[in-house]
Amino acid sequence: MTPEKPDPAAEQQPEVTEDANAGSPEQATEQSPEAQIADLQQKLSEMQDNFLRAKAEGENIRRRAAEDISKAHKFAIEGFAEHLVPVADSLYAALHAEAVDAKAFKEGLEITLKQLLSAFEKGRLVEINPASGDKFDPHHHQAISMVPSEQEPGTVVSVLQRGYSLADRVLRPALVTVSQTA
Repeated sequence: MTPEKPDPAAEQQPEVTEDANAGSPEQATEQSPEAQIADLQQKLSEMQDNFLRAKAEGENIRRRAAEDISKAHKFAIEGFAEHLVPVADSLYAALHAEAVDAKAFKEGLEITLKQLLSAFEKGRLVEINPASGDKFDPHHHQAISMVPSEQEPGTVVSVLQRGYSLADRVLRPALVTVSQTA
């Protein structure tokens, strides 16, 4: 009797049982098609919900921005108006004052004018009032006439009406007469 040699192929292959394959990752991820469809439908529902929420939030932001812009346009001059109210109060007080002499009335007008100019300054409204001899600037001045003058040609001779600018934008140019060549 010869001792049986063990089969080398049998030694190399481990014994496979059903329990060994039961815990494999491939089998755990495999689901029935119905389960996969249910999972995908749930994810789709969640994504649709997130999309609708994001869309609604975008609409809310757009609506709030439009309201803010509307309010900014509507109340843009509120600060400036607050500075003008005391000037109006002073003018009403002057109109309701008892008969006073011309000197007191003029002093009251000068004080009211200072209030008005202060309100203009606070509202960034700048007066354009060139001095005689200043160079004519077509961006800030409007020439009404040209007059012979001893001044250099193209300079302001007199101001007929002051101009105004708001934040470096001319609202109304100063009306001026300009010197011409003799």
